[in-house]
Amino acid sequence: MTITPPALSVFETLESEVRSYCRGWPAVFDHARGCRVHDEDGHSYLDFFAGAGSLNYGHNNPVLKRALLDYIERDGIVHGLDMATTAKRAFLESFQNIVLRPRDLPYKVMFPGPTGTNAVEAALKLARKVKGRESVVSFTNAFHGMSLGSLAVTGNAFKRAGAGIPLVHGTPMPFDHYFDGTVPDFLWFERLLEDRGSGLNQPAAVIVETVQGEGGINVARAEWLRALQSLCERRDMLLIVDDIQMGCGRTGGFFSFEEAGITPDIVTLSKSISGYGLPMSLCLFKPELDIWEPGEHNGTFRGHNPAFVTAAAALDTYWADGQMEKQTLVRGEQVQEALLAIAAESGDPGVCFRGRGLVWGLEFTDPRRAGAVCSRAFERGLLLETSGPRGEVVKLLPPLTITPEELDEGLRVLARSVRETA
Repeated sequence: MTITPPALSVFETLESEVRSYCRGWPAVFDHARGCRVHDEDGHSYLDFFAGAGSLNYGHNNPVLKRALLDYIERDGIVHGLDMATTAKRAFLESFQNIVLRPRDLPYKVMFPGPTGTNAVEAALKLARKVKGRESVVSFTNAFHGMSLGSLAVTGNAFKRAGAGIPLVHGTPMPFDHYFDGTVPDFLWFERLLEDRGSGLNQPAAVIVETVQGEGGINVARAEWLRALQSLCERRDMLLIVDDIQMGCGRTGGFFSFEEAGITPDIVTLSKSISGYGLPMSLCLFKPELDIWEPGEHNGTFRGHNPAFVTAAAALDTYWADGQMEKQTLVRGEQVQEALLAIAAESGDPGVCFRGRGLVWGLEFTDPRRAGAVCSRAFERGLLLETSGPRGEVVKLLPPLTITPEELDEGLRVLARSVRETA
């Protein structure tokens, strides 16, 4: 495919220099459905980006779109703050019956502002309020959001530098595999907790991603997560799982921590919880932690009712029968086999891959290679992004509803792009 970069005059002259995705994908996109995105010049792209994980059910999913249109056409409430509405009730009932009860999860549900970072801010604020302490432990290469509290527990130096002020009350610890197995899990963490001279204040909580998406598709082992939960219980720290990108079925189960058999104290969800790409986020926590005062954490758009409508439709359609998890794991095996072949064909021992469900990363020793692969894939009609602290990982994040044929098509484009950038 030959792509002619469009004349982005209004974007270049009026929009801020902070824009990023449009620089790697120089096209003006016009419409999309399922796994396909189309630009205004008629080019078609297979989407292995899925709105950074906010489109697990594809673009303009017809079932969710119909529910949304029906709601809007009958003048359903759009903006409701935290008022009780029929749309919110329908979502809460579906979430309770389809997600929480079958997994024996006792969580209360909080609607913070509609972004993932707002859910993280609410989680951090609540943990500190419950425990009466300020310090929160995070992990190397973590990413939890772009607001100040979330940045304080984010590892990426470039993003942290954008804060412009000191980011305090967060302490990083080594994520799983950080020392390649040469150091026992949590040895450093436990030693600092025990040593009254370590300088580590007793933490209120630990926040973790089971799979670090922006950090480079770093997958925590189930036993590591279980050991972390045990450590938190023994040391009187709350365990927060940030499931904003890896939740809603991305790794297989609805929650990414299900495989490890743990029950976090607090869980954050966003991105694909609405199912349709509409802004929405949740902060879930055990009932005994619900010590909020009315209005103590709020937001003008915390009651985005169209998102409640599509979220309920997504749960009712894709999660009531248990088939989505099985399908995702099967699709994941398809990706794994393809990446195994790509890595073997490259002949470069520095090329490796890792992932779970339908989130995978293909890592290159030279980060410029990963960027070149993504650029070449775009030219051939495939949307991919990089991740990792140096942009060294090609990140695969296709919609969960992708067909085996579409998945194979994209994987063949990826393989060709790797060969052509060798």
